[in-house]
Amino acid sequence: MKPSLLVFLFALSCAGVVDSTNPAESATDKKLNVLFIAMDDLRPELGCYGASHVVSPNIDRLAATGVVFERAYCQSAVCNPSRASLMTGQYPETLGVLDLWTDLRKVQPDVITLPQYLRKNGYFTASVGKIYHNIFPDEPSWDERHYVDGFPFDPDAVYCSKEGLALQAQRVEKWKQRGQTAQRIDRFGHYYVKAQATEAPEVTDSAYYDGAQTDWAVDKLTKLSQVDEPFFLAVGYYRPHLPFNAPRQYWDLYDRAQLPLAEGDAASAVQNAPSMAINNMRELRGYTDFSDLVHPYESTLTEEEQRRLKHGYLASVSYIDGQVGRLLEQLEELDLAENTIVVLWGDHGWKLGEHRSWGKMTNYEIDTRVPLIVRAPGAQQAGRRVADPVELVDVFPTLCELTGTQTPDYLEGSSLAPLLEKDVPWTDAAYSVYLREGIWVGPDGGEHLGRAIRTATHRFVEWRERASQEVSGIELYDHQIDSSESNNVADDPNNADLVKELAARLQSKQ
Repeated sequence: MKPSLLVFLFALSCAGVVDSTNPAESATDKKLNVLFIAMDDLRPELGCYGASHVVSPNIDRLAATGVVFERAYCQSAVCNPSRASLMTGQYPETLGVLDLWTDLRKVQPDVITLPQYLRKNGYFTASVGKIYHNIFPDEPSWDERHYVDGFPFDPDAVYCSKEGLALQAQRVEKWKQRGQTAQRIDRFGHYYVKAQATEAPEVTDSAYYDGAQTDWAVDKLTKLSQVDEPFFLAVGYYRPHLPFNAPRQYWDLYDRAQLPLAEGDAASAVQNAPSMAINNMRELRGYTDFSDLVHPYESTLTEEEQRRLKHGYLASVSYIDGQVGRLLEQLEELDLAENTIVVLWGDHGWKLGEHRSWGKMTNYEIDTRVPLIVRAPGAQQAGRRVADPVELVDVFPTLCELTGTQTPDYLEGSSLAPLLEKDVPWTDAAYSVYLREGIWVGPDGGEHLGRAIRTATHRFVEWRERASQEVSGIELYDHQIDSSESNNVADDPNNADLVKELAARLQSKQ
């Protein structure tokens, strides 16, 4: 059972952290601001999560002054449903948003999102970059939604190197010859074309969108510091999403030959897994230098290719870490840090060779576990680490409580505010879902919906053919002996009772 708000307020008042009559008011009697930082494809491979080979000093500094959730899970390992779920505080199945193509407002026209709710409660809300899925920016959420001029509508595939620009020009010319140009031009008239999967040009941070949007966000913080209205400022970074394009200085932070690669059981094909459980790397195949990839169990990337991809991913992480540092420094310079909640989160993980794959889009641990760091003014345990399983669907109610805003009764998550201070009784499981669309399943086709539950000791996944609702596959992984989820033991007779129990718990969440 999760503790009530009353228990949390009592604990804070006893600690002398806040006025017991209103926990969200600062010493200046002003509602707390929110700096909301999103990362695309960021897995918890950071210094503050124990990855000493990763250069992430600014995110680590935030972690040292806030609370790190060590076992945070997204609700779906692909952008649109994961972000829609977090931003509404509801599970993907409740929303009916399970894929990349469903517009939240088409299926839930009256839903009230997190920033929209804060707007109704006196906040000025502004965003830049990718907060929702990029093709559904959700205008009702924002008083101001900024887009940086000079970049494509979907600015992850921005190239600055001669090679990348030449490849883009070649692909554009081919599309023109096929009469398909209109399908490849975004609404601002820029070509959106994927070339190679990595580049490392000698350019400034602002040559790419993430640096340019940080320029705007830093300036916006200055303007927001000059008004009395509390703000919710969302900054959504595209890196470390493919392509792994980052300025050369961030590549130079790493020795490629020394980077750790997935190996052993972690890099092996999952034994006894149903076909719909496996990501087929279609995302990576969209780039010219990996266009010939096939199913991960049939593909073998060379060690050189693996090291280049891992190097590019980590360079992209460090590039974003540099931008986070600029935001945090601006908060401090403007004396906003003591009156601003900071939330940093990743929308889902990403496989870097695990399960012989490169990408997201599964129900496995490597894709559903995400970084989540919260720093709230007044919290006494800076550097605190929480091992309890939490979910991104919990972020909305958490910010309601921390800002002193009444929590809507339709939210399906639980406020994490009590965990910012001390260990309390908490849930023992997290849930996720993934829709495997028919064309990616294999010769049998069909759409298969996989529902997963992650307990302290196991991960269980039940797949159903979407049209018939017939069970099409089950998975069970014992984290006590198989932390890499390399062997599906659902068919072991010794696990029959556990399978039945976890299937019933999944059923109760529908």
